[in-house]
Amino acid sequence: MTQIKPPTEVWITGIGLATSLGEGLDAHWDALNQRRINVDEKGFAPCVVHPLAPLSFDAQIPKKGDQRQMEAWQRIGTYAAGLALESAGVKGNAEILSRMDMVVAAGGGERDLAVDSNILSLEQKGNSAPGFLNERLMSDLRPTLFLAQLSNLLAGNIAIVHGVTGSSRTFMGEEASGVDAARIALARIAAGQSDIALIGGSQNGERKDLLVLYEFGEFNLKDKFTPVWERGEHGGFALGSGGAFLVIESKAHAQARGAKPFARLVNVVADMSRRKQAGDVTATLEQLWTKLGKIGDKAAVITGATGVEPVTSEERAFLKAHAGLPVRASGTSFGHTMEAQFPLGLALAALSLSRGALFPSAGGSAVEVEMSTPPSQIVVIGTGHWRGEGMALVEAI
Repeated sequence: MTQIKPPTEVWITGIGLATSLGEGLDAHWDALNQRRINVDEKGFAPCVVHPLAPLSFDAQIPKKGDQRQMEAWQRIGTYAAGLALESAGVKGNAEILSRMDMVVAAGGGERDLAVDSNILSLEQKGNSAPGFLNERLMSDLRPTLFLAQLSNLLAGNIAIVHGVTGSSRTFMGEEASGVDAARIALARIAAGQSDIALIGGSQNGERKDLLVLYEFGEFNLKDKFTPVWERGEHGGFALGSGGAFLVIESKAHAQARGAKPFARLVNVVADMSRRKQAGDVTATLEQLWTKLGKIGDKAAVITGATGVEPVTSEERAFLKAHAGLPVRASGTSFGHTMEAQFPLGLALAALSLSRGALFPSAGGSAVEVEMSTPPSQIVVIGTGHWRGEGMALVEAI
């Protein structure tokens, strides 16, 4: 009889965070426990954003030339990736980095607003010669730009700066891309197709072009900051700047190199509700919940709930059906980091489990009750502002 080999146990051994609350694990843990929120209601008024905390990019991207050829979203992501490699104890280890797989969740890249503005100003004057637009794009944009930066440039720069040169995948698709980055990497390691992987994403939320884009869908939170659960029927998300990367690897690989785990990544599941009828998102989340695995009584939930309606209300209805579990909405503290939102949730879950406590609520809802005992499991929920749902189960070791 053929024996079926059980899936490989997968550990989270590195966490890299660079967000509006600071950089590094201690800084984030302190900020969360102090309920600190960094928000800007004036700089991009009427839109509310969570700006990136001051960083010295030289610490993880030492070459100025490398920094210059990246826009902010790439610098943030490359920086956070370096922190994750450092946290896992593999930074500079050429042997491991040469076979480390990488799965990145990325958006469409940043536009060059100076070039855009100049073209529009000259066009408005009405005296542009034939071929003007093509000439300006060819001469004014850097070689790495074609209207907007290519999404796979983040993975490319991580490979260049940090030497991560195993297989590389870049997923697009807003929040859902972060779910799939974790899901695919976990599946490869669990199946024995990979030993170690770097996963994550980043976003620069301080972009006028991005705010304009989401304003077309009326997704932006405006005028005054409120916690995610208090934004009501006319709510929205406050874009956040930040990068979240994790190193995940098989238990055997981690033990062989003496690595200490933060937590165990047990399962990642994903789906997309039709969102045609009221309750579709609630029903989809319930289905995903049943696929995660056994959830005990010492579990908690970290959700990337957006604040956009009606999806946030439908997610809240799902959470009410599981009212015994304390909940934290990362969007209140960090803003909505889009592609990085699910990796951020995984990072916060692993950090909390490793510290033996769920960080306190930053305010906003009766579902965010305090947790007096150390959590043994944390469910991470990623629900897109207009499509895509995902969940992960993270356990203490």
